[in-house]
Amino acid sequence: MRLLPAALAAVVLVAAPAAAAGLAVGAKAPAFTTRGAVAGKVITVDLAQQLKKGPVVLYFFPAAFTGGCNAEAHAFAEAVPEFQKAGATVIGMSADDVPTLQRFSSEKCAGKFAVASAGPAVIKNYDVALNAGGRALTKRTSYVIARDGRVAFVHDDMNPAQHVALTLAAVRKLAHS
Repeated sequence: MRLLPAALAAVVLVAAPAAAAGLAVGAKAPAFTTRGAVAGKVITVDLAQQLKKGPVVLYFFPAAFTGGCNAEAHAFAEAVPEFQKAGATVIGMSADDVPTLQRFSSEKCAGKFAVASAGPAVIKNYDVALNAGGRALTKRTSYVIARDGRVAFVHDDMNPAQHVALTLAAVRKLAHS
């Protein structure tokens, strides 16, 4: 019986890093304006402007044109009509440069949503830096930001499989609250 508390503590310690994201639910999402692309066209992405339209799904991904990021972009592109029906805008963010994101927005996002370049300040403010041997990368963290600019949901998991389903469920819940 003495092993049970130690085993339980070990499970909590192992589980904690996966659940820990930079911003907590209820926190004010840091404002930003940056450059990005939709369907290969360079655009300006301003969080405050997007929030005027409704909730924003801000999903950070490590790097364009990598297996998990390609799959995640495709999944978000397929789900954009459902996000729109729930009143939300999807924006992908990575540390990639704008020319890379121009290609990625056309080829992997099917031109369905904006992908934007997260500079050092955005990466720091959202606490999504991924330590990858000197290369600027971001963690795979998805935020649902309510129209009031507060974080309504966070999913922090390097596996891309559940980001779309969980953020869509959070957006739908937000729409009905």
